[in-house]
Amino acid sequence: MIYNTVAYPRAGLIGNPSDGYFGKTISFCFTNFQASVMLWESPELIIQPMACDLSEYASLQALAEDVQSFGYYGGIRLLKAAIKRFYKYCIENNITLQKKQFTIRYETNIPHHVGLAGSSAIITASMRALLEFYNVTIDKPILANLILSVENEELGIPAGLQDRVAQVYGGVTYMDFNKDMMLARGYGEYKEIDPKLLPNLYIAYRTDLSEGSEVFHSDIRHRYNKGDSEVIDAMLFWANLTSQAYELLKSGNGKKIGPLLDSNFDKRASLYKISEGNLWMVKTARKCGASAKFSGSGGAIVGVYEDDAMFDKLSATLAEKNVVVIKPNIHGQ
Repeated sequence: MIYNTVAYPRAGLIGNPSDGYFGKTISFCFTNFQASVMLWESPELIIQPMACDLSEYASLQALAEDVQSFGYYGGIRLLKAAIKRFYKYCIENNITLQKKQFTIRYETNIPHHVGLAGSSAIITASMRALLEFYNVTIDKPILANLILSVENEELGIPAGLQDRVAQVYGGVTYMDFNKDMMLARGYGEYKEIDPKLLPNLYIAYRTDLSEGSEVFHSDIRHRYNKGDSEVIDAMLFWANLTSQAYELLKSGNGKKIGPLLDSNFDKRASLYKISEGNLWMVKTARKCGASAKFSGSGGAIVGVYEDDAMFDKLSATLAEKNVVVIKPNIHGQ
């Protein structure tokens, strides 16, 4: 039997730029792209590489372009870390696994380096395949924590729960990372939102990464830990925006969340250094009449648009600087 599992990219609709500050956020997964994993039983445990994991190139230019797109490590390390963490979790929780081995491979077409959670999608799809193959069940909040530990503890990648919760739950998810809950049980309050309640949304992402993604001021975490009032107030501001957006969506007034998205980004720009290319995307989208904020750490934006005429204008205008605009197919819609 072949096990086929998938995970989708995530877009942060509103909330904190990172959920490591005990804030609130709303995110959604969309099916325009995906990371997929195939797993089947075999005599030995084998991890098959994808093209970006290979080390043979036609030229120096080909190598340079590959590193620009995929980095130095590819996705094999993600699979290795996911498998190791899954095994460790089962040992620690006295879960007996059948003595059988497997071959695993992955594919992904999620755009790289634009803040759409492509790496965690590969890990999420891998975990789903392992769970099915070994017939193990893990509750969603715990599974999101387990996926996060793959990146934090196995690979040393700084990350928060938002992406993993969104990809485990799918669809549209409201997350409240209440400090008391997080400290007491390790996860927050997660609520699924009917995707039909969302307004017209677009996502725009850069295909020319010569400038790279947004670089955060490195002292934000330090300032937060020191109790800097400007940073603390910003986190509370974002949490309040999320609560407002959640109530608007629940009441069927999703079309009114656009100004909240704009406020979300404007506050972010007051604390973080935004690269010129990323700032241009936001300003240009707003000139077209749409709202705009980052969907993640930079390289892609999300916003509300009114109609097809505005969407077409967005697409044509942003294309001038190699920015692609799509209508996200919301998972579960």
